[in-house]
Amino acid sequence: MAVYALGGAEPRIHPTAFVHPQATVIGNVEIGADSSIWPSAVLRGDEGFIRIGSRTSVQDCSVLHTTAEQPTIVGDECVIGHIVHLEGCTVENRALVGNGAVVLHRAVIRSCSLVASNAVVPNDMEVPTGAMALGVPAKIREGKVTVDMIIDGVEAYVERARMYRSQLRRLD
Repeated sequence: MAVYALGGAEPRIHPTAFVHPQATVIGNVEIGADSSIWPSAVLRGDEGFIRIGSRTSVQDCSVLHTTAEQPTIVGDECVIGHIVHLEGCTVENRALVGNGAVVLHRAVIRSCSLVASNAVVPNDMEVPTGAMALGVPAKIREGKVTVDMIIDGVEAYVERARMYRSQLRRLD
C-alpha cells in the first residue's frame, strides 16, 4: 500500500483495518478498526486531517481531502461508495454516500442518512437523520432511510476486508 508521511504528519492505521495495496494514504489521516480502503482510493490529509471511524468502507477511486479550516470526518459503520469525493465535511455514523456523489465544505451528513449516487451536497448543507439527499444540487427527501438499509453493506465490507487481508496475493 502507498502510505506516506508528509512532514511530521504520519497516517495512523488501526492494525485490523485493510488498506488495499493500490490505495494511497497521505499525511494526517486516521483509519479505525475493521475499516477498509479499496483500490485507487486517495485519502490526502495535507492541510488538515481526515478521520475514518471503525467498520467503515471507502470504496474504489474515492477521493477524501481536507482544508486547513475544515477536517474531513467519516464516522463508524459508514459506506462511502465508488468514485465519491468528500472534502472538508462530516459524515456521521451509519451513513451511506452513494457512488459518484460529492460532499463539500462544512456539509454534514447525519447518522442513518443517505446521499444518493451522483448527488452533489453543496457547502454548508445538512442532511438530517433518516433523510435522503438526491440530485444536483442535492434536495432532501425526509424519513426514508433506516439503519437496516446501511448496516447490511457495512457487514458485507467488513467481511470482504477480512477475506482480502488473509487471501489477497499479487501474481506478477
